[in-house]
Order: sequence, then C-alpha cells, then structure tokens
Amino acid sequence: MSKFFTEIPTELQSFITSQHIFFVATAAAEGRINLSPKGLADTFRIVNKNRVLWLNLTGSGNETAAHVLKNDRMTVMFCSFEGKPLILRLYGTAKVYHERDTEFKDNKHLFPEIPGTRQIVDMTVESVQTSCGYAVPFMEFKEERQQLNAWAEKQGKERIERYWKENNTKSIDGFETEICE
Repeated sequence: MSKFFTEIPTELQSFITSQHIFFVATAAAEGRINLSPKGLADTFRIVNKNRVLWLNLTGSGNETAAHVLKNDRMTVMFCSFEGKPLILRLYGTAKVYHERDTEFKDNKHLFPEIPGTRQIVDMTVESVQTSCGYAVPFMEFKEERQQLNAWAEKQGKERIERYWKENNTKSIDGFETEICE
C-alpha cells in the first residue's frame, strides 16, 4: 500500500498545498523526540521537487531549531482528513534560518507577513512516502485559530524578542537554539 519516491511528484504537491495542518518530527541523538503540529494558512512552500520551506512562528518552545542544530534529520507528515485517504511523509535534512541570516532574508518574500515569525526551516527532501491513511478519521476544517497572531501582534517585536530570550533559547533537554545570537 505504501509507495516511495525520490522527489515530490507533481500530483502530491497539490495535496500538500491543500492541507491545513502538517506535523514535524525531529530528534537529537539523546533526549526527547519532538513532534509538533504546524498550521496557519500559507506557511508552507514547495520550492522544487526536493526542497520545501516552512515559516516557524513563535511558540512555547523551540525544539525543532535545537534538534536540527544537533542532528539535521527531519520528517514532515501530512494527513488527509477530508476526501480521499492519504498519509504523506517527507524525509530529509533541514537547516533553520533566523532573521539575521541571509537565507532568511532571501526567502522571507515567499511568505505573508505574520506577526511572531521566528525562523524559516529549509528542508532538503531525500525521499517521499505515501501510505493509505484508511484509519485517519474524517474531520471537517472549520477555520484557522487567530489566537497566536493576535497574541504576537499585541506583544510587538521588542516583547517577542524578549519572549524568545526567556523561553526559546534552549530546548526542553537544554540544547541551544541559537535564536538570540
């Protein structure tokens, strides 16, 4: 039932862009494995068949950035909750770019301005796997939650940067994230 590809086939690119949520998994050699749901419209980009970018917004932790610095392996998963069942996984390696990085500046134009933008994650896709998704429930999309954007807008840039220093410089396991260098 599952199929593997060495790149993201065109027909699967449209599936990816129509999803409202995706999941990101990372792990250092030691410590916890991180699995994060990511959402908000328009924060994922397919650059080409072997490269994707996603906009990482301010959150309670910064596990993905810390893990990528220790071990650049990453898995991104999409599930079909509406329509035809499908699970799609992207496997590869990633880099995290901060506002101070040239790569961040070079790619920021690909995304809308979203308050609380923290990083851009750049993933080189080495393989793609699809599987049936027959056990994934049907769930109807209602709307995007607005709390994160409202919170970030209320904080303003200066208070968000302070939040990063207080809450996003180290992972749960004490690994550096390099958010405030």
